[in-house]
Amino acid sequence: MNKTILTSIQNPLIKQVRKLHRSKERTKQNLMLLEGTNLVEAACQVDYKLDTVFYTERWQENHQPLCRKIAEKEIKTQLVSLEVLNAIATTVNPDGVVAIAPRLAYEPAISKTKLGIALQRLQDPGNLGTIIRTAAATSVDSIWLSDDSVDIHSPKVLRASVGEWFRVPIATAQNFSEVVRQHQQAGAQIVATTSQANKSYWQVDFTRPTLLLLGNESAGLSSDLMAIADEQVKIPLANGVESLNVAVATALLLYEAKRQSIIN
Repeated sequence: MNKTILTSIQNPLIKQVRKLHRSKERTKQNLMLLEGTNLVEAACQVDYKLDTVFYTERWQENHQPLCRKIAEKEIKTQLVSLEVLNAIATTVNPDGVVAIAPRLAYEPAISKTKLGIALQRLQDPGNLGTIIRTAAATSVDSIWLSDDSVDIHSPKVLRASVGEWFRVPIATAQNFSEVVRQHQQAGAQIVATTSQANKSYWQVDFTRPTLLLLGNESAGLSSDLMAIADEQVKIPLANGVESLNVAVATALLLYEAKRQSIIN
């Protein structure tokens, strides 16, 4: 492990890493930021390739087993001062480690989808991270986002997923409608959520290959995507309640699918 401590935020490498706070730079450099012990450990567990791990001396002292694992994988490391660590992290109180890693370079296999999620115009990184976490818990095969959604490589998305980001195939689709149609052509039923539906989500047969189609709370799904759907379903709400948080709605649908898979 590199014993030289970087103490200047003007160091060219540190300047490069700090640029990754912006989505445009993550795309340009084809890199993303992993902040915190949880994400670095999760990446190591699934052998996700890490480019460089930056950490403070205190973090190194407190995480010897993980440091050994990083060394065994021959990942580049760099000791940094607390000031530098704070500069490259996007969080207010980072726990002492930040890594950079290549962005995802593959797409999920549409033909193998048994349970997938397609999210249109999702904007909140916390919601996406929570959806990823729930998807991992319910054995979802894939998550697709329209290209006007939040960046799937956002540090906030990664943190909100609590490490499960590495366990669910996820991709942004340039032609979102076409991806939905390809699932349909491959035999999956397209289930769209809308408060105007007559059918409850409890009435859908989720034992069939299924792609769940959800939009953001304010705009919902576009009319062209609603027209593609095989099923339109609602989540029953008390009078006066307009909608649920999209991450909560997704969790209800996924656990109903999970329930049906267990009893059938």
